[in-house]
Amino acid sequence: MNFYEFFAGGGMARAGLGAEWTCLFANDIDPMKGATYASNWGDDHLAIKDIHDVRAADLADNADLAWASFPCQDLSLAGNGAGLGHENRTKDRTRSGTFWPFWQLMRELNAEQRAPKLIVLENVYGALRSHGGKDFAHIVSALSGQDYRYGALVVDARDFLPQSRVRVFWLAVRRDLEVPAHLYADAPVDGWHPAALQDAYAGLSAEARKKWLWWTPPAPGPRAQQLSDLIEDEPTGVEWHSRAETQRLLGMMSPVNLAKVEAAMLLNRRAVGTVYRRMREESGVKQQRAEVRFDDIAGCLRTPGGGSSRQTILIVEGDNVRSRLLSPREAMRLMGLEDTYVIPHRYNDAYHVAGDGVAVPVVRHIAQHLLEPIIEHNEVVIGDAIAA
Repeated sequence: MNFYEFFAGGGMARAGLGAEWTCLFANDIDPMKGATYASNWGDDHLAIKDIHDVRAADLADNADLAWASFPCQDLSLAGNGAGLGHENRTKDRTRSGTFWPFWQLMRELNAEQRAPKLIVLENVYGALRSHGGKDFAHIVSALSGQDYRYGALVVDARDFLPQSRVRVFWLAVRRDLEVPAHLYADAPVDGWHPAALQDAYAGLSAEARKKWLWWTPPAPGPRAQQLSDLIEDEPTGVEWHSRAETQRLLGMMSPVNLAKVEAAMLLNRRAVGTVYRRMREESGVKQQRAEVRFDDIAGCLRTPGGGSSRQTILIVEGDNVRSRLLSPREAMRLMGLEDTYVIPHRYNDAYHVAGDGVAVPVVRHIAQHLLEPIIEHNEVVIGDAIAA
C-alpha cells in the first residue's frame, strides 16, 4: 500500500500507517518541520514548499491513499473564525483554506485517472461548526464532486493515549471501490458520531447525504498508559522551576484548583498534574489563571504561540510540590511516538511539531480497521474477476 502525505509536519500520519505503507510523496511548507521529517524518514520523497506550488506532476504513480491534516487555525474554536475562505479568491486566502489547493491536486489526479482510492482529512472538532456548518459542507461537497463516497468520525486521542485531543476524520472512498458492509452502519453510532457531527450531517444537501457512510470501526481497547507513565524522572530540554516560581504558579490558581492540589497532597503517593494558563474574567476583570487537572490525562498539546499555550507539569508528593514545563520527549510520547523519534533541538520547535501533529495510534486504528480492509477487500475482488 502506498500514500501521499500532505501537510506532513513531522510525519506522524506516516508513523501511524506503519511499515506496510510506502510514502510516495510528502509535503510541508515549514523548513523546520521538513527537517524533522527528513531526520526521521529521509527526504527522497519530501517537498518543502507551499501547497500552492505543488503540481500533479510532482506526485508519483497512483496512490492508494492521500492523507491531509490541513491547518486548523481558522476552524478551531480558539482561532480567528476565518474558516476555509473562498476557493477561487486569493484575497480570501486563509491558513485552513490551504485545503483548496490540496483539493485542486486531487481534481487534477482525477482528470489524469490517478485519483487516490482513499482520502483521509483530519482537523479540529471546531470544523464541525465553523461558519454554522458551512465549512464542513464545503469539504463534503468537494468530495462528492469528485465522485467519492464519504463519512466522518470524531476520535478523542485519550482513548489511546493520556492526552485529551478531539479530532474529526473524514474518510472518502473512490466510487468504483466496494466498501465491505461491516465497516459502516445505516445510522450514527455512539462513540464515533457525536451530536455535533450529526448536526453537521443534517446541514448537508440531500444529494450529499446520499453518498454518506457512517463509519464503524471497533471501539478501542483499554488504554495501556497513564500520564504518569510517560513523565521523565530526569527531563531533557527543560529545568525544574524554582520554589518561588512554583509558588507563583500556585498563587495564580482559583480556590477550586488549589483544592485539587491539596487533595493530591493527601494521596500518600506521587500525583502528576498538568497546568495551562488561561485568561479568565472575574468580577468584570480579566486575569491570568492557572488551571490544573489530576486525572492522569494531559490537556491537548498546542503549538507554542506564547507561554499560555505551553503545558506545565505539576508533581505532588505529599507536601513537596514541584513544577516545570512538559519536556519535548514527553510531548512526543503524548503523540504516540517512540523514543527513537528524532526531536528538534529547540524547545519551541519540538513543541510545535508535537502540537501540529496527529496522534499516531489513532492513525493506526483507522488504518487497521478501515483503510486496510477496504484496500484488501478490493484486491480480492479484482483477483476474483481476473480468475473468472
